[in-house]
Amino acid sequence: MSTLSKKIFHSAIIVALLVLVASDVLIMGVLYDYFESSLLSQLQEKAEYIAYVVNQEGNELIEGYSGEESRISIIASDGTVIYDTAADAETLENHSDREEIIEAFETGTGSSTRYSETLTEKTIYYAILLDDGSVLRVAATEYSVVTILLGLIRPILVVVAIALILSLLLSLRSSKSIVEPINNLNLDAPEKNETYEELTPLLNKLSAQRRTISEQIKQAEKQQSEFRLITENMSEGFLVIDKDLCILTYNSAALSLLGLSKPVSGSVLRYNRTKGLRTALESALSGEKAESSMEIGGRCYSLIASPVYEEYAVIGAVIIILDVTESQEREQLRREFTSNVSHELKTPLTSISGFAEMLMAGDVPKELSKDFSKSIYDEAQRLIALIGDIIKLSELDEGNVGGLERENVDLKALSESVRERLLPEAEKKGVTLNVEGNNASINGILRILDEMIYNLADNAVKYNHDGGKATISVADTPDSVVLKVSDTGCGIPQSETDRVFERFYRVDKSRSSEVPGTGLGLSIVKHGAIYHDAKITLDSKESVGTTVTVEFPKQAS
Repeated sequence: MSTLSKKIFHSAIIVALLVLVASDVLIMGVLYDYFESSLLSQLQEKAEYIAYVVNQEGNELIEGYSGEESRISIIASDGTVIYDTAADAETLENHSDREEIIEAFETGTGSSTRYSETLTEKTIYYAILLDDGSVLRVAATEYSVVTILLGLIRPILVVVAIALILSLLLSLRSSKSIVEPINNLNLDAPEKNETYEELTPLLNKLSAQRRTISEQIKQAEKQQSEFRLITENMSEGFLVIDKDLCILTYNSAALSLLGLSKPVSGSVLRYNRTKGLRTALESALSGEKAESSMEIGGRCYSLIASPVYEEYAVIGAVIIILDVTESQEREQLRREFTSNVSHELKTPLTSISGFAEMLMAGDVPKELSKDFSKSIYDEAQRLIALIGDIIKLSELDEGNVGGLERENVDLKALSESVRERLLPEAEKKGVTLNVEGNNASINGILRILDEMIYNLADNAVKYNHDGGKATISVADTPDSVVLKVSDTGCGIPQSETDRVFERFYRVDKSRSSEVPGTGLGLSIVKHGAIYHDAKITLDSKESVGTTVTVEFPKQAS
């Protein structure tokens, strides 16, 4: 039974009992008053009748009366009992102080009621003044209310028990029937219920609140979906923690950057305790925005931690994690490039300055002037070549190729042209330079493609052994045109293969001065490949040789 049913049931039982008790008391009170009034009326009639007889015939007519229902007494004007049907008159005390006697002498009639000492009986007296100045009194005795109640206690208990059982059954059924429509309310559609009219305002309010809550839920779900869509498409890691460092929400990028897998919960320090993270969290939870860095698995991350406030109190923090590995690598390359450019420019300029200074002094023998002039010329040419390569790289970086347009270029024919230009250098070193394969065209910029093939072939000759072999091959496949340049030279250590395309990087620093070049050739090849959407790979083995492969997609335009 529900709480409401119990309350209705208990209320009905209490009301039924109160009504039953009140009804019994009221009925008994009404009946008792009725019977008392009836008895007094009967005494009055009897007293008037007897008084009439006594006034006409005298006391002799009642001296032999022995009625069990009423007691008759005659009291003289001085209060002396002249006659009494229930006791010897001479033994009775003076009745001048009796209420009904006093009232009868004063008004002609009088009445009173007196209870026994045990309150179990009461006697009703009615007195009437006779013609001879004496008073005739008639008395009748009846049970008091207490006696009647004691006598009726058993039947009353039986009635109460029956009434109580009926009340229980009826109250139980009534409470269920009252509560049933409420229990059957359809709270999903409050306005469609047919129930008590008194519940209509409540149901209308529930319906309005339900619509409001539904709208709020939809809005919250929309905002959550938008938030998830934004955070899940962020490349940056996103973490929200509370003031106890427990993770509240995160995105997939954060897990990926930290090397974690779903699900994650609890303190963020369970998964990462690097100093950078701890420092950022401490600052954010103390109310200050903080930035720091950390390293995980050889990669560098930048952390931005901001405090979250609620009524001026810090309740958590938001952490943004950025992978700055590439930017730091670019910064390192930039610093190395600046250093290398400075070195590469300084060396020939120092030579030019030194030779020029000696020539200006005029102390140089005539036979050496020509050698000094040639050295100045060679270093100047080296500077021009270096600056030219730097300009080419800059153009490729910016996508600015001097307004040149794409055209169909036959790589086999272009390779033959490059071979012709490098043939004198190859013959001088005793390197055999060949071109193999079939004619294959791609849509590209001739000048850039020429630079790419020339630099690859030039390296194949320069870093080859005397009497070695260098080969340029072109292959036409269904999806691409493949250019390969291979040599039988010194090769590249495996640990250095990832860096050979960096600007100014040379594998053998000791041979840098022996082998002419700017150190930018493979960088130009790399950027040219990127410009043509080509894929470049390098396969090399020390003391065996190197093969560089450039795969140009045919759909490139």
